[in-house]
Amino acid sequence: MVVINAGGIGYQILIPLSSFDRMAAVGSRVRVLTHHHVREDAQILYGFLSEAERDLFRLLVAHVSGVGPKLALAVLSGMSLDQFKTAVVCSDIAAISKISGVGKKTAERMVLELKDKLGVAAGWEAATRYQQLGSPEKNLNDAILALISLGYKQSEADREARKVVAVLGASASTEEIVRDTLKHLVA
Repeated sequence: MVVINAGGIGYQILIPLSSFDRMAAVGSRVRVLTHHHVREDAQILYGFLSEAERDLFRLLVAHVSGVGPKLALAVLSGMSLDQFKTAVVCSDIAAISKISGVGKKTAERMVLELKDKLGVAAGWEAATRYQQLGSPEKNLNDAILALISLGYKQSEADREARKVVAVLGASASTEEIVRDTLKHLVA
């Protein structure tokens, strides 16, 4: 929590650790983007130093059942935006459930309900990171992105491509994965 003085009035604002780490020194001017949450018994301000953090916070609160502002703040404090997006796009339940307060079922719900909302851009970012790391899932991610570019929904492409990889094995090429997945999707 930080207290921001604006025109002689101090506002208590709850912020994620990612914003706290980048906060300017005490007494400095700072721009904080806020989300005003109104409950029956309280009005709470949540603050963020970037629009991306605030957007993800709002996405979590609005679109994932069982996730309120407190848990959404914990998610932003527990993982960087890029790590979280990559985990969602790649269905990495284990990574998400390591966040304090997030269990396996909540992590699964986040992946299920956010995968399509994070969009193709997050998929491209995730694939790029995997290419840089030389990940064994590189061919799978490339295949999923190819299927998305052909017009299939991200969740459908991911689900069917993973089924194909389970049959073909981890050493399957991108072309093999796309070809066999298209056979399943068209049939």
